[in-house]
Amino acid sequence: MITPLSVLDLSPISAGSDARQAIRNTIDLARHAEAWGYRRYWVAEHHFVAVASSAPTELIALIAAATETIRVGSAAVQAGYRTSASVVEAFGTVDALYPGRLDLGLGRSAHRLPQLRAPGTPPPPFPPRPTVVRDGVVVPPPFSPAQIRDTTRLAAAFEALRLPGAEPLDYAEQVAEICGLLAGKYTTADGIHLRAVPGEGADVQVWLFGSSGGESAQLAGRLGLPFVANYHVSPGTILETVAGYRAAFRPSEQYPEPYLVVSADVVVAENEGRARHLASTYGHWVASIRSGAGATEYPDPDTALPLTDYQRQLVDDRVNTQFVGTPAAVVARLSALQQLTGADELVVTSVTHRHEDRLTSHRLLAREWGLAGARAA
Repeated sequence: MITPLSVLDLSPISAGSDARQAIRNTIDLARHAEAWGYRRYWVAEHHFVAVASSAPTELIALIAAATETIRVGSAAVQAGYRTSASVVEAFGTVDALYPGRLDLGLGRSAHRLPQLRAPGTPPPPFPPRPTVVRDGVVVPPPFSPAQIRDTTRLAAAFEALRLPGAEPLDYAEQVAEICGLLAGKYTTADGIHLRAVPGEGADVQVWLFGSSGGESAQLAGRLGLPFVANYHVSPGTILETVAGYRAAFRPSEQYPEPYLVVSADVVVAENEGRARHLASTYGHWVASIRSGAGATEYPDPDTALPLTDYQRQLVDDRVNTQFVGTPAAVVARLSALQQLTGADELVVTSVTHRHEDRLTSHRLLAREWGLAGARAA
C-alpha cells in the first residue's frame, strides 16, 4: 500500500512578483495536486512577511471552490490570535458548502509571546549534539533560538495581531473549546450552553501540529487526535516529537490508533544539477526568517548573492535536511523518513522561484511515488 502524500503551501511570493500572483499560483497548484493524486492540500498561516497565506480560512474556501475532492486545510491556524468561536464558525461556514473536506489544523505559535526574549538577552542554548544519520535520514542538532540576534520585529508582529490587552487562552483549554463547539458540547464557566452556528456538527477534522515532543505532541496524544510532526521546520527534534506523540496517545472514537503525518521540504527536477540550482536560494529564504526579519520574497537563483557566514550557520540544519534531487533520489530519502518515523502520511512543501518549477517538482514526485493521478501526467 502506498503511503499517502499531501501538499503544504505557504503561497510564497517570488522576487519580482506579488501576493495576487502568489494566490493564483496556489489555486493552480491545488488543482494540479488533486489531479495528480495528493490526499490533502494545506495552507500555512504567516503574517507581515512575503507570503500570501495570512488568511488561511479564506484561502481554504477559495481552494475548496476551485477543486472537487481533495481535502483542504490549515497548517496551521494560529489559534492564539482568535476566539474559539470565530475559528469554529469560520470553518463551519466553509464546511456548509464543501462538507467532509476540511482539516482544521491548530498550532500554538501565537501562544508563545512570553517566550520571546528582549534584545540582548538570549535564552540558554540547547546542549551540544552532533549530527546523526539514522537509516539514511539526517537528524541535525536542534536549532537554538539563541542564534536569532533580534526578535524585536517578531514581537511587534505578535502584538499587532492581538487586540490591546488581550491574552490567549491556555492552548489546551482552547483546543478543548474548539472541539466542544464542533461537537455541540460547549458550556461557559457560568454553565450556559452556547452553540456555534454554523460550526456545530460540521464534518471538520481537527489536527494538531508541533515541532517538539512537548505540549502539542502530548496534547494530541491525550485527546486521540491526528498529529503532524514538523521535520521541515525543526529536523533536529523529529525523533523526540514523534516519540512524545506516540507515548501520550490514548485511543479516541475516531482514532483508535495514532495517526502521524511528517513534513518535509522537497525540490525535484529532471536531473540533480537542475534541482540543486532551483534549491540554491532556499537557504537565503530560511535565513531571512530565522534572522528575525521575516520571510522575504523568494530569491531568484540566477541573481542571488552567496550566503554570509552568519546566514550559512543560521540555516545549516534546514539546508542539509531538504530533499533535493532527481525523482528517484528524493523518493528514496522520503521513504527512509517515513520508515524511520513510522509516518502514516507525508506532507511535502516545495518552494522555487518560478511557479512552473514548483509544479514540475510536485508532478515528478507524485509520479515517482506512484500516486494514481500522476502516472499519466
